[in-house]
Amino acid sequence: MLEDRLKEELIQIEKMGSLRQFRTISYLNDQFTINGKPMINLASNDYLGLGAREDLVEMFFKQELDQKLPTSAFGSTSSRLLTGNFEVMDQLEDLLKNTYHREAALVFNSGYHMNVGIISAIADKNTLVIADKLVHASMIDGLRLTNTRFERFRHNDIDGLERIVKRNIDSYDELIIMVESVYSMDGDVADLRELVNLKRRYFDKIILYVDEAHAAGVFGENGLGLSESVGVIQEIDILCATFGKAMAGMGGYIVTSQTIKDYLINRSRSLIFSTALPPIIYQWNKFIFQHIRSFNEERNALHMKAAKIRQLAKDRGFDMPSSSQIIPFIFGDNELALQASDYLNKEGYFCPAVRPPTVPQGTARLRLSLTASTDIANLEVAIDALSKFKKQ
Repeated sequence: MLEDRLKEELIQIEKMGSLRQFRTISYLNDQFTINGKPMINLASNDYLGLGAREDLVEMFFKQELDQKLPTSAFGSTSSRLLTGNFEVMDQLEDLLKNTYHREAALVFNSGYHMNVGIISAIADKNTLVIADKLVHASMIDGLRLTNTRFERFRHNDIDGLERIVKRNIDSYDELIIMVESVYSMDGDVADLRELVNLKRRYFDKIILYVDEAHAAGVFGENGLGLSESVGVIQEIDILCATFGKAMAGMGGYIVTSQTIKDYLINRSRSLIFSTALPPIIYQWNKFIFQHIRSFNEERNALHMKAAKIRQLAKDRGFDMPSSSQIIPFIFGDNELALQASDYLNKEGYFCPAVRPPTVPQGTARLRLSLTASTDIANLEVAIDALSKFKKQ
């Protein structure tokens, strides 16, 4: 019976040290509590610390909500293709395309909706998708919904990627290369310049698809991501990002050509068949994005803290692939990672262990996700003790 089978699988998951459960949390300004215990949050994606900024909330209500909002501003509406496309949604997409200096922008309900909806719509049997082995599950799930063939290349291995390109360039109408700019589990970055150079060598066949979910707001003089900081925004065919991390909002977005946008409106199932986000969410996203270039102080603080913690980790003998605000402490064994997580919990830090299948087998870890407001003073002391949980 179904119940018996599922219970048995849950027992096996628990034996492997991979059982997941929800935790009930609450916030008071920048204070984070679990079951009433104050904690420093090391698992947040609010990289600039904007989500706890009362001044921004007050400014938003004063500047934005004095305007007349749609009657359904705080509630669900319908699909954007029915009665769910309010003026603020068009305004946000115009703001995005003009800021990135691209032809078009399109907002999805989440980063997951975005990646699943884009790749499953645009790839067909005459397309080969070549994805970095560490791209997000949403990209892989999108590929599984298509009839297209796809290959994976070793993480950040441009030479290996080009070998796949050469082997297949004459067999398909187009090759879509899918990468993230900042990877969510290792915190390392893609070599976007080399990827662009590769695209130029095969310019008539390659489509470059880059997800900037963990870079938008964090990198670049104007906070537009790693592609801005290395000067390749205009070279990326499908540039994706999210409001749900550094911008403290909700939804994913793509900046691209008008043709690709129009096609997605007609063929992207996650867009077509989803109830639109409430207009108030679009209003908040627009408000934050209008100010994103002004948060350089927060970006600088985040980068300084991240550099300090990365160096501490290296000094304690941890391999450190990261060059971002996402800092992995890799223990390998699930139980060791859980013990390290419990230690930090007792010291007042919330940092859950990340285990397979989220990461590859044998790479269980703690993933410190820093924000501009993270207090790292005592964290430096706690990190001294983490090395005792490493395999000897």
